[in-house]
Amino acid sequence: MTEAVRERDPFEVRFARQASGLLREFNEAGVIDAADVHVARELGRLSVETDEAVLLATALAVRGPRLGHVHVDLSRIRDTAAVDAEEPVDLATLAWPEPAEWVRQVRASPLVADGEAIGDDAPPPGPLRLVGSWLYLDRYWAEEVQVARALRQMGAAAADRIDSALLTDGLARLFAADPEGRQALAAATAVRRRFAVVAGGPGTGKTTTVARIVALLCEQAATSPTGAFPLIALAAPTGKAAARLQEAVRAEASALDVSPEIRQLLLSLPASTIHRLLGWRPGSNSRFRHDRDQRLAHDVVIVDETSMVSLSLMARLIEALRAGARLILVGDPGQLASIEAGAVLGDIVGPGDSGHIAPGAGPSQGIVVLDRVHRFGGGIAGLAAAIRAGDGDGVMGLLRSDSDNVTWLDVDVADDDVLTPVRAPALAAAETTVRAAAAGHAREALDALGAFRILCAHRRGPYGVSTWTARMESWLAAELEGFDPDDRWYIGRPLLVNENDYELRLNNGDTGVVVRSPDGRVACAFARGDETIEYSPSRLGALDTVYAMTIHKSQGSQFDAAAVLLPETGSRILTRELLYTAATRARHRLILVGTEEMIRAAVARPVARASGLGRRLWGDLAG
Repeated sequence: MTEAVRERDPFEVRFARQASGLLREFNEAGVIDAADVHVARELGRLSVETDEAVLLATALAVRGPRLGHVHVDLSRIRDTAAVDAEEPVDLATLAWPEPAEWVRQVRASPLVADGEAIGDDAPPPGPLRLVGSWLYLDRYWAEEVQVARALRQMGAAAADRIDSALLTDGLARLFAADPEGRQALAAATAVRRRFAVVAGGPGTGKTTTVARIVALLCEQAATSPTGAFPLIALAAPTGKAAARLQEAVRAEASALDVSPEIRQLLLSLPASTIHRLLGWRPGSNSRFRHDRDQRLAHDVVIVDETSMVSLSLMARLIEALRAGARLILVGDPGQLASIEAGAVLGDIVGPGDSGHIAPGAGPSQGIVVLDRVHRFGGGIAGLAAAIRAGDGDGVMGLLRSDSDNVTWLDVDVADDDVLTPVRAPALAAAETTVRAAAAGHAREALDALGAFRILCAHRRGPYGVSTWTARMESWLAAELEGFDPDDRWYIGRPLLVNENDYELRLNNGDTGVVVRSPDGRVACAFARGDETIEYSPSRLGALDTVYAMTIHKSQGSQFDAAAVLLPETGSRILTRELLYTAATRARHRLILVGTEEMIRAAVARPVARASGLGRRLWGDLAG
């Protein structure tokens, strides 16, 4: 153990004081925390398991899902373990069990069911499941097997009663600008198959394609014996994403060459969170009203922003689908994954994202990746592509070029008190917001709010949202007479909603602004499509000030311009996906603040989530 580990305070909350042996050593090193130790010791007590190596493996399997992993690979964990410690720890100095012997010890434990047999051939149940050198909590193993089996079955099934001539006509009409393009291919695939994926980066036309898929499905249904339109559910993992999907589909409806009946359906089609669709029941023994015993009635379920869907939530959704229902997943596999365990969309798209997989391999026949960017171009599009490809030299070359919409500041924001290229546009947008809000022009204030946003990796610390929010308010106080950031409801304060409020039609992640109403009252204004709604501050719940927001929170949002402030190189969340997600939030102008070392570290560090879903779907092609 390193000297740094031995010097730590034994009374620190993350240390398990009763731990001994390997559990104590790895807990003090920050590889596992107190909760992991307590669970492992309790499981060992209940199963009369005293082998230190087995208990260490158990603690690592318990910790994995909190870090996004579905399993822990005992053969590689010594090289991939994340450490929760302030001082650097040399993991090689820890007493790691020899991998082959470790797997043998775990396999022999009463805590562990070995192998993947199901039914009469299944091993005795246990809280853990060992597959080769992969150790799962049994729940996550079962969910992974369930999702893979269901998607393989659905992916192999073509839809019934497709009128090919009608589909060809619909594709030519709805994709008249590019009837042979990938959007048209994605729509045709979704109509012809029970399971389809429409993948692609921001601005590639995913939600535009969704609206057309719905229209094509309705046209097919109109020729069926009943002539009834299918029952369609639009869903997303967050309320904000659901609201944006609904708005996008309804906005597209007016431009489509479809019958009045289909246009009306599109205009009235609601979207909800996946939790709401399934009937979330907090506090009950059954988490959702809809499950394998009480299926959803919908004929088609379309999920947007699927990159944010965890393995567990995907398992709950799939088991609730009725027999014969279609599932269409939409999203960007390059974005940040769910904060919970799994990287579901990335695993499903897998090597199909490369465009070089033979049709029929894995689930590839149902996957279409959109690659033509309509929303932004120039430097931002090129930079996003280079980041996704993991091309560090390409990224740096683009940042050093004279791009008209990408500015690179080669500084560490923790060491730089005033960043003029960030301060100037941030202040300009904020001042416009304040003045419009003071004049009672709510919509103008909301539009100004979306003109510029500072994006941070962390909530706190020198690189965090709280620091930059305080900095912005101090800049405004120096520039605007009478500006008082200590007044909670100061005019022009930008607001971020932190919890869903279905009564007020506000979603976690929505943004608004404090305005002065024509009668002099203070109100909080929010946009709902073309509509502006205002509420008294007393009616609102948890809110933050949102001059800056985390990159995670920004998923699904777009800003005219964005300043991305990268964290220190050693930050665990500085990854390729974080950088890609941040860079693609800007429509017209991106300011990237960070040293070359930070940028190269991010590009070279893809999120490595331990998951077996990709291999179950793609076999050896998953890598």
